[in-house]
Amino acid sequence: MAKDCIGTAHAQILKDVFGYDEFRANQDDIITHTIAGKSGFVLMPTGGGKSLCYQIPAMAMDGCCIVISPLIALMQDQVLQLKELNVKAETLNSATPAEDRRRIIAQLYDGSLDLLYVSPERLLGDGFLDILDNCPINLFAIDEAHCVSQWGHDFRPEYAQLGTLATRYPNIPRLALTATADERTRKDILRVLNINEDSSFISGFDRPNIKYFVTPKNNPKKELEQFISTYHARDSGIIYCLSRKKVEQTAEWLKEQGYNALPYHAGMADGARADVQERFLKEEQIIIVATIAFGMGINKPDVRFVAHLDLPANIESYYQETGRAGRDGLPATAWMTYGMQDVALRGTMIESSNASGDQKFVEKQKLSALLGYCETLRCRRQILLNYFGDDIAPCGNCDICENPPESFDGTLAAQKALSAIYRTGQRFGVAHTVNILIGKESEQTKRFGHDKLNVWGKGKEHGQKEWQSIFRQLHALGLISVDMDNYSALKLTAEGAAFIKEKQEIALRVEKSRKAIRSEEAASMIERMLTNENDQQIFDALRSKRAELAKAQNVPPYVIFHDKTLIHMAKVKPQTPSDLSLIPGIGASKLGRYGDAFLDVIAGVA
Repeated sequence: MAKDCIGTAHAQILKDVFGYDEFRANQDDIITHTIAGKSGFVLMPTGGGKSLCYQIPAMAMDGCCIVISPLIALMQDQVLQLKELNVKAETLNSATPAEDRRRIIAQLYDGSLDLLYVSPERLLGDGFLDILDNCPINLFAIDEAHCVSQWGHDFRPEYAQLGTLATRYPNIPRLALTATADERTRKDILRVLNINEDSSFISGFDRPNIKYFVTPKNNPKKELEQFISTYHARDSGIIYCLSRKKVEQTAEWLKEQGYNALPYHAGMADGARADVQERFLKEEQIIIVATIAFGMGINKPDVRFVAHLDLPANIESYYQETGRAGRDGLPATAWMTYGMQDVALRGTMIESSNASGDQKFVEKQKLSALLGYCETLRCRRQILLNYFGDDIAPCGNCDICENPPESFDGTLAAQKALSAIYRTGQRFGVAHTVNILIGKESEQTKRFGHDKLNVWGKGKEHGQKEWQSIFRQLHALGLISVDMDNYSALKLTAEGAAFIKEKQEIALRVEKSRKAIRSEEAASMIERMLTNENDQQIFDALRSKRAELAKAQNVPPYVIFHDKTLIHMAKVKPQTPSDLSLIPGIGASKLGRYGDAFLDVIAGVA
């Protein structure tokens, strides 16, 4: 039953509260489905508007929506933004003071809350379900629902216990939401949460605003600095590394290059990590260098790039991590560098884990799929989306589309590479095998007499970097593997052995340098979008006003307005509150609270 104080039309809530005139793909159908009391599964890309699919029903119906979310930081950020919109939202977690806890529970009992965010541990522990038994609950929203599945990339045992909601509260709908889930994971989510397959809403995975780059790992620090200075000077970003030591070293090196870079990893003290996260949220032009411990709880919409200095675990992890860029829909970049050493390290991590044999097999398959993405000759977005079951035409917004790679008949090169691996007893790594092929003497080649092999020097038509590329491609194609227990030695797979025996043919990518961009083109993404000088001046003034208001309220600037909203203001130059209300992202609450201040800024500059 709808709440009279808000109105019966959820489209009106969208406009009045959130400041948008139109729903995005599937949002309207999902909200209608949920308000009708039906459970559902929502797959929507990061930044696609999943939260509105449960927030609007929560406001449109009597009672409270219980939102199950994995991280305290994420819950706190979402509640902060909702309160800014005058929505009655709270979170209960281990850091909630006893007095606040009592107040929130009282509000839960009397039905005065719209949304309550809790972790699965909080939901299932301390008799919390007994409390809910006596409260008016209208919906359970399970965010990051891929955590339910053992086949998901971030499985959490507590999430797997959420199936109890279907039996304990059969008349209260459950809405499971995620941005990353392959077919196996989706089926597991539906099974565990007892949701009918015909109640699935699949909006696709595409994030067309993100540009994808992958480059071979030769001089990673130099390549990273060139990427940032060329595409993202003065932008906020996240750089992922696999080890804490590398995080510290990379952040320090970036500082030396003049960037405002901060390290973040699980080995830091809680207070230090909290300070880094707060600075990232509240300041402009901050670069975070982090392990994957950072990011899942970050809802910052204006992250303009995500970079990987090491290979992620799989495509799901990669897609979720890159999805932290450009959540506001503005242009953003996902950049990654990788080499064979990354493959060996990831393989070792899989083998040494406590996972079952079946799980290890699945993780190896997923790693192979990621390698295929890295070494593809096709549009990168096609590879990513095909993995999740989507089909699209070449995107025109990745390095492959912009600078199409050349291919060559790699049959002979592959035969030479595989032969060199075989004739050295499948006991040596890439560097040694390449030295044999190009006839480069070393202490190791002499010691083992490999300079006497019939493959010695038979690959001089390709240089060292070209051979490294060939070996990466052969691994991605499944013709060779890396023996993690034997110093990353290369081995022939069954497919590789068959390739030699059956004299198969193969096409490989030509290794070539990326086209450089002239240094005078280096600019932030925002500067590229605001080519008019007056628009840029207005935007800068609006951003200064936003920073002033945010500092006074001790909230992140994006809680006031997103960059996207400021860009619209700078271009449209509204003169009246009525004009301002037409700008996307400005609902009634923010118009009343900030409208005059921003109109004064525009009038003063325009």
